Amino acid sequence: MSPEGCNLILGQSHFIKTVEDLHEAIYNTVPQAKFGIAFAEASGECLVRSTGNNKELKELASQKILELACGHSFLIFLKNAYPINITQRIKSVPEIVNLYCVTGNPVEVIIAETMQGRGIIGVIDGSSPKQIESENDVIDREKFLRNIGYKF
Repeated sequence: MSPEGCNLILGQSHFIKTVEDLHEAIYNTVPQAKFGIAFAEASGECLVRSTGNNKELKELASQKILELACGHSFLIFLKNAYPINITQRIKSVPEIVNLYCVTGNPVEVIIAETMQGRGIIGVIDGSSPKQIESENDVIDREKFLRNIGYKF
């Protein structure tokens, strides 16, 4: 679902001003981030509303949220920023109801459909674990976190 070098944030919201509030939340938290946001209305004209500071990511988010066709869902594609830096800020946007996933992995979205419409049930985020980490894996994990500035 995500282009190379991108992370995605998939969630549920409930109001037309979602795209503006998410835009402000991302920009005010990580100004160098490149992003596109799309929100699928669930009433009225049921339009896909979008914004962003990167035309390609904005168009991709709009296209993918239209393909999902699940009302009150939103999708953010993000570059030049780690989602961990904005996840709590996004959760604090008043109209946000739920985050399904925040990831750079391949994602499959599980959708239910009724006579009324479609909704997201959950996601498959990445692959299944293959084994328990070894002592060397722990060292590598700790080194990686320090190299990217998330641990001292």
